[in-house]
Amino acid sequence: MGNIQQFLPFILMFVVIYFFMIRPQQKKAKQEKEFEAGLKVGDKIITKSGFHGKISELSETSVVMETMSGKLKIERSAISLELTASLNKKA
Repeated sequence: MGNIQQFLPFILMFVVIYFFMIRPQQKKAKQEKEFEAGLKVGDKIITKSGFHGKISELSETSVVMETMSGKLKIERSAISLELTASLNKKA
């Protein structure tokens, strides 16, 4: 019984860290993967660096987007979930 009481603060600390740090990060990563998988040609997007455009071509890992100045090839992971969601919410 004494051994359990010694490790109880460490166990509680791990549980708190899991629920406030690890679990939310896993949830966000899953949400971003679902977002990347759901992209389709014609979607309006914003990259994490701030470029606005429309998807013209899709491949497994990259996207070709049309901007006002031409076409850009970017990685799917460079598309911002939050900024794109706010852009599509306004429209």
